[in-house]
Amino acid sequence: MANIIIVGTQWGDEGKGKIVDFLAEFADIVVRFQGGNNAGHTMVVNNEQFICHLIPSGIVQNKTCFIGNGVVVDPEVLIGEIDYLNNKGFSVDSNNLKISEKAHLILPYHKQIDIAREDKDGDKKIGTTGRGIGPSYEDKAARKGLRFVDLIDADVFCEKLKNIIKEKNFYLQHYLSADPLDSEKTIDQYSGYAERLAPHVADISVAIHRAIKKGKQILFEGAQGTHLDIDHGTYPYVTSSSTVAGNACCGAGIGPKEITGVMGIVKAYTTRVGRGPFPTELFDVTGDLIQKKGAEFGATTGRRRRCGWLDAVILKNSIRLNGLTGLGITKLDVLGGLEALHICTAYEYNGKILHDFPTDLKTLSGCKPIYETLPGWPEDISKIDNIDDFPKTTRNYLDRVEALAETPIDIISVGPGRDETIMVRNPFL
Repeated sequence: MANIIIVGTQWGDEGKGKIVDFLAEFADIVVRFQGGNNAGHTMVVNNEQFICHLIPSGIVQNKTCFIGNGVVVDPEVLIGEIDYLNNKGFSVDSNNLKISEKAHLILPYHKQIDIAREDKDGDKKIGTTGRGIGPSYEDKAARKGLRFVDLIDADVFCEKLKNIIKEKNFYLQHYLSADPLDSEKTIDQYSGYAERLAPHVADISVAIHRAIKKGKQILFEGAQGTHLDIDHGTYPYVTSSSTVAGNACCGAGIGPKEITGVMGIVKAYTTRVGRGPFPTELFDVTGDLIQKKGAEFGATTGRRRRCGWLDAVILKNSIRLNGLTGLGITKLDVLGGLEALHICTAYEYNGKILHDFPTDLKTLSGCKPIYETLPGWPEDISKIDNIDDFPKTTRNYLDRVEALAETPIDIISVGPGRDETIMVRNPFL
């Protein structure tokens, strides 16, 4: 029996969705443990692309999927996603999709506040997706949130919502200069959501515990990446939840002794969406080439991703923070055709060499990457299905990444499809 956590090691968009989809074959249950619909996981099945924002990627492998208590859920988006997948031929019902009764709701005022704040902040905005994720987590921390257990009790939901909307409308009108919300309209809207989603609501912690007792294998799916973590990321240019592996336990309701491995997904280069320091960012033709060849656009927002060389400093930071037992390398094929490849092994700041990722953004913004250069490869590696068949220069690149990380590479992705994936070591075996 194995229970594996999948996390991103960079700033998100590492290809976690594909790896979760690939590994779901060996799991019985896939659990999403944090974030909201500000993240998109892309899977390619039979040459057709599917994007999930809330439902765990394992759904396209016909696995039982849980949305944990650590996730904030927009019911409208979730229902739309259920319908989208059903229309695509994937059966999604109350038997294979369960939502934690403790998961918090995203409500219309969360989205309205999110957008209005960004507009008000102008050049100083964080660069959120505007989907209400942050404001929902704020209410959770302030003990003013509404959960699914409230949603499915009409009387409780109505009473709580009316009191909350009075406060939110004052804030929207008098501070953010935004339009107020109609509480009755919101109640009617969410009553419909409650009727549709009530059969999916369950105590996920108990369900996972029972599954583990029966010897089921579980895959825990994180969203975003380590350096968007609310505590350990490039604050304030982060998401509003904890993205590191330790939060899988809190966000799903299980103890850490149940976890048997943690796989960190690392893109063969580095990307970032939105604002914030990015030491290895490329502003030249190579950066443009990687961006275009890698189709680097956000799955949720469509925003162009910033691209740069692989940063081993942030990778090692992620390895420590997550306790990684293995790596999954994605988009290795994108680097094909480049004459030389660079890996950042340290930073230089004011004449000092830094081997650890700095917390202070002023310091990080002033860091210059120290690169190690390796030869590239001209060959197309997208059809290779065995690590031993890689060109020598490709294998050298992988070996160097593995040596710098001091963590074994378990999976290598050389394309978007399931069949473009090389399993070096199966974490479930």
